[in-house]
Amino acid sequence: MSAVIDQAVGAVVDMRAYATGVGPSTDWFAGRKTPAFADDAAQVSAFALRGQGWVEGLPADEFVLVLAGRLDIESEAGTLAVQPDNGAVLPVGSDFRWRASDDLLAIVYSAPTQGQGSATAPVAIDLDAAMTPSSPPATENLLGPVPSCRNHSDYLSANGEFVCGIWDSTPYHRRQIPYRQVELMLLLEGEVSFSDRAGSVSFGKGDVCMFVRSEGCAWLSETYVKKIYATQRPLA
Repeated sequence: MSAVIDQAVGAVVDMRAYATGVGPSTDWFAGRKTPAFADDAAQVSAFALRGQGWVEGLPADEFVLVLAGRLDIESEAGTLAVQPDNGAVLPVGSDFRWRASDDLLAIVYSAPTQGQGSATAPVAIDLDAAMTPSSPPATENLLGPVPSCRNHSDYLSANGEFVCGIWDSTPYHRRQIPYRQVELMLLLEGEVSFSDRAGSVSFGKGDVCMFVRSEGCAWLSETYVKKIYATQRPLA
């Protein structure tokens, strides 16, 4: 499904549209598109790697979400084959060899950190992981019944601010609230509409969006929703 936009919503970026047209590169760091968002704690960009290469001592935690093609990540822990609509976390300090298909297109989310987090080697997002109950939105922000939410985290940074995994929820309606986080999200199931005073945008299964630090937006889901996420949110 392609995103349906009535008018731009300031907090939300359609990441498939953003990644269109990025030029191919043979270097993990060079050739990334001008970031869709960047500050001292988070940088979200896109790349179209070609061929293969080696990265030694990755300087930040990075999450790669494959939109098209295939990306193989080889490390001492084994080989991850990252297919479309899935992702992998490359922890700070990790060494790995990458191989990209000739049609690879991916979003790369970099989050600086001071030390190694919950994993020291590349780790794939487990789409079939058992999820545990997680906190729903605050009651004072809801415009309807409290949903039932679940989560599974595949990676948590050393400072506890960058987390990647899967999440699901029953339908809910939440009013617009300020965003302190920068979240990259791929919808695996369901549909969500986001709105602010300027307009609204709807995303469905297979769509990829990013929420940036801002005045935020409202959330409306009328069906079950499941997503892959990577989020950087300051603890203080």
